[in-house]
Formats: sequence, C-alpha cells, structure tokens
Amino acid sequence: MEAVLLSLTVVAAAEIGDKTQLLALLLAAKYRKPVPVVAGIFVATILNHGIAAGIGVAVAQWLGPDWLRWIIGLSFIAMAAWTLVPDKMDEEPKMWERAGAFVATTVSFFLVEIGDKTQVATVALGARYGDLLAVTTGTTLGMLIADIPAVFVGNALAEKIPLGLVRVIAAAIFAILGVLALMGYGNELL
Repeated sequence: MEAVLLSLTVVAAAEIGDKTQLLALLLAAKYRKPVPVVAGIFVATILNHGIAAGIGVAVAQWLGPDWLRWIIGLSFIAMAAWTLVPDKMDEEPKMWERAGAFVATTVSFFLVEIGDKTQVATVALGARYGDLLAVTTGTTLGMLIADIPAVFVGNALAEKIPLGLVRVIAAAIFAILGVLALMGYGNELL
C-alpha cells in the first residue's frame, strides 16, 4: 500500500503544470468530449507507466542494494531540481485531424509522456519498490488526479492554482525521498 500511496502522491504533485496537463487542457478544448479524453489519458498512462515501472523493477533486480540506493537517491534529487523548471509545450501538438478524441488523446499522451519527469519518477519508484502493479496503479491514479480536473474545469482551474508553490512542494517531496534513500531508509524494500 505504501508503494501505491507514495507513487500516487509523487506523480500527482509532479504533474501539476506539466506539459501533459497542458495537453489535457488542449484536448478537452479541441474535442469537447471529456469522457473519451479521460479514457485516453487512462489507457496511455497505464501503458507508459507500466513499461516504466517494469524497467525500474528489472533494473533493481540487476543491481545490488548499494548501487540501487545511490541511483534512486540521486534520481529523486535530480527530479526535485527538474520539478522546479516550469513545463510548457514546445508547440501545439499535431493532432490526427481524422482521429477521434480517444485515439488522439491516447497516442498524444503516450508519446508526450516519454522521457517526462513523471515517467522517470515511475522508473525510480519501480526500482525502489520492485512492485510493478502497485507502482503503475499509484502513478496512474496520480496522473488521473492531476489531469481529470484539467479536462473538466479547464483554464479556470489552471489560473487559480499557484503553480510555483505546487512545484516547490513537489520538489521538496522528491528531495526528501532522495535524501532518505541515500541515507539508507527503506533499504529493506530494495
């Protein structure tokens, strides 16, 4: 249960103001069909984060506990710094004009999430906990918690959230997790 809750918290916090949250806003405005957009986010996240958590679990099996502790600790500290940098879309995503809301959302979210900080965090969480299902469940729920309001409420919600404060809180969570990992806390899980 700890793996699910921590994965959920880390990804939900990291997702606020992230480019995939901005993509959710764009897709919701473009298609005006929130249910297929949310379903696409769900499917893309399960696929993407399932792969990422699987990579983390596999890496954890290859490395010894000492190496893993340092890699995870430094990864979380790097994620703390990365979280402080605001995300923005490089350009408006090129949608498949003939694709429906579900297909466009699924493909867009899967591709945009590749190499994103939430995917990197999912790899680290998979390595930390060694539990593919728990980490994928937690990170997927975290994405949905952050992105569903963006779909249903849109720009009005985004203007009221103090994104700078949320980024600082998310960065602090990542930094604390990194320091705890470096200090050896949670080694019984590695």
